[in-house]
Amino acid sequence: MPKVQMTTLGYIETRESYLMLHRVKKEQDVNEGKWIGIGGKFEYGESPEECMIREAKEETGLAVTSMKFRGILTFICDKQDPEYICLYTIDGFSGQLKECDEGELLWVPKDEIFGLNLWEGDRIFFDLLQKDVPFFSLKLCYEGDQLLKAVLNGEKELVRTAKV
Repeated sequence: MPKVQMTTLGYIETRESYLMLHRVKKEQDVNEGKWIGIGGKFEYGESPEECMIREAKEETGLAVTSMKFRGILTFICDKQDPEYICLYTIDGFSGQLKECDEGELLWVPKDEIFGLNLWEGDRIFFDLLQKDVPFFSLKLCYEGDQLLKAVLNGEKELVRTAKV
């Protein structure tokens, strides 16, 4: 039986832009070539907030001063073990942006996000973030890069392909 991982995913934002990470540096990366936020696996004893703050500092050099827990993502993919992802938006930070060893960091205007190479499920939660939907649960099921199923709050099926 596969083990379930707990991770964080955060989007540092200004009024106009999100800080996006283009995953082009890691080998054997399920996110290879995709644009995602920052974050990573919990370390022993960490709370979701502690993990997000640590990952933000490690990956960007920025210190988080204000963030909001926006939702929980259930990520099921045939390429890796299942993952529960704590999703944050980060609207307060200080420090200098540094180079990231996992990819290229770039401030992307919010109105250009949907033109990037994203996971299809990310398009769903970006839409929820833009609509300022309160805390949500989103289950995303993939085969390879193809989104097979997306379920919002355990009840509203947003995507379903014939394979499921």
